[in-house]
Amino acid sequence: MRKRPQRKTSRRAYSSIKRSQGKRSGLEVQVASQLGDHAKYEPHWIEYERPTKPAKYKPDFQLKNGIYVETKGWFRTEDRQKHLLIKYQHPHLDIRFVFSNPEAKIGKKSQTTYAMWCQKNGFKYAKGVVPTEWINEKTN
Repeated sequence: MRKRPQRKTSRRAYSSIKRSQGKRSGLEVQVASQLGDHAKYEPHWIEYERPTKPAKYKPDFQLKNGIYVETKGWFRTEDRQKHLLIKYQHPHLDIRFVFSNPEAKIGKKSQTTYAMWCQKNGFKYAKGVVPTEWINEKTN
């Protein structure tokens, strides 16, 4: 059986050094000890913006009164994020949802339902069909 080469510093020693010196990893501790007084550790924040990627969205339906209706069986995370971005960037649009089951949970471990998500984020929703009130609603 081959023996593992011994480390110069044990993992336990690195983790205690990391905690006491405020470093995030063993490599940072190693490099910090190499550099000594020749460098500062995490001296300041550098701000940057993540690049945006232009995207397009084609709603399922637009009623004659201008209301957009999106039908959803599954309401995936990507769809929820997309609709929040659209609402933020186009607050004048009236987008509403028709769910096959508005009481479905947004995720296996979540207690939030599709209906709760809509209420929290200011979207109107219905179950199974477009309500007649939506079709007959007068809009500006």
